[in-house]
Amino acid sequence: MDQWLSLFAPQLQALAALAAHDGHMTRAAAALGIPQSSMSRRIHSLEGDLRTPLLVHAGRTVRLTAAGADLARRIRDPLRELGLAIDAVVDEGDGEHGSVRFGFPLTMGSGRLPDLLSAFRRARPGITVTLKQGHGSELVRDLETGTLDLAVTIPPPKLLPHIVIGSQEILAALPGAHPLAGAKKIRLAQLRSETFIANPPDYHLRGTTERWCTAAGFTPAIAVEVTEFATIRELIARGLGVALLPHDDRAPSDVAEVPLAGEYRRAVALARATTTLAPATRHLHDFILDTAEGRPG
Repeated sequence: MDQWLSLFAPQLQALAALAAHDGHMTRAAAALGIPQSSMSRRIHSLEGDLRTPLLVHAGRTVRLTAAGADLARRIRDPLRELGLAIDAVVDEGDGEHGSVRFGFPLTMGSGRLPDLLSAFRRARPGITVTLKQGHGSELVRDLETGTLDLAVTIPPPKLLPHIVIGSQEILAALPGAHPLAGAKKIRLAQLRSETFIANPPDYHLRGTTERWCTAAGFTPAIAVEVTEFATIRELIARGLGVALLPHDDRAPSDVAEVPLAGEYRRAVALARATTTLAPATRHLHDFILDTAEGRPG
């Protein structure tokens, strides 16, 4: 094992970086902090040692062969675990410095989560947290490729270590002048004749909206697709349709958020890229869990 590790570790690291950057040699080399020439030599050396072609050259770009992509996928997590284990030993006497790449959903840009991040910053001023917002599948993909260390995801990822930390209630977002805007609670079936505004099909909330409406006995008439939740609310305020959305403190005053009769919630999880966590990542992970205790949503 020691022989293989000492022989292949730099080359395997280069292959994993190349896969993570979609075959872009320059970006992969920059991510590793090495010249592009060194990057190329590592890959070619690995091909020679394994006696297996790993790259296909197409003009100025390269792509991984099936064998190269398979090997990159298999070694990604072990290499990351090895690096984190070394980091943990080196940094365990400190733990108050470092950086964390943290992602969270587009629907959680206001309210509790920003408050939590602000509190963490005050508690651990030496730790830098780099933030990214994205929809669920994008955040999971970034965790899988190592672009993120930690993320709050909706729904929980199927293949990554995670802990469910709560749930998010989904409400009917209606124009302020809508006949049902003043209701304390409505049935989803009451919206069957409405025009819906929704995210594109690859967003989790879009699929959830369609499933819930189907269960309520109708297919939602989606006339407008929008990626930004704030834009959806602006369109609702102008009377262009209705939507199923979580609560937002920043919603326009002429958008009414009406609870739905029944159970309309999405599970919220704290997911991590690896089983082993670097000290700084562990601090944020545990801080979120401690804050989420006694969580309904």
